[in-house]
Amino acid sequence: MNIVAAVMQTLVALAFVSIPLVRHRYGATATARAHAELTRQGVRTTVLAENGMRFDAGGHETWAPVGIATLMLIPAALNLAGVSWAGTTTWILQSLILAANCAILYSQLTAEKSVRAAFARKGDPDLARIDVPALLKAAEAGFPAWTWTLQNARHIVVFGASVLALAATAAA
Repeated sequence: MNIVAAVMQTLVALAFVSIPLVRHRYGATATARAHAELTRQGVRTTVLAENGMRFDAGGHETWAPVGIATLMLIPAALNLAGVSWAGTTTWILQSLILAANCAILYSQLTAEKSVRAAFARKGDPDLARIDVPALLKAAEAGFPAWTWTLQNARHIVVFGASVLALAATAAA
């Protein structure tokens, strides 16, 4: 059963790395579309970068998923090596990954609301004038349509593989 858990943990790691790869490839296009929308709205295009909003693979959009992927490879390696405390590590890290993925899913489902709230907290009058739904729609148009299928598949893999890894660990 350790092999099953290790394979599932490796799948979770790969799933987390998929989105930064897409952002790396298409993020510049998404940013250009967002800038075009800001220009249409009469807002300076530098306002996003000045306030830490990105559509590419920079910053936490890379280090967080790569860090999570690395964390998943630790119990995978321990499970493959047959280390006695691999099960404990799996329970702890896999549970944390499940909770983190729930938070990611929630943030994706509430993106418009959270971006509006973040803009309001900044107190920047240019941010306050932005039509957030139009901005997000423009940025999303910079990514291929299959990106959203990949995002949903990533959630299915993370949730499903995590449950299977925990089940395999419980059965071991």
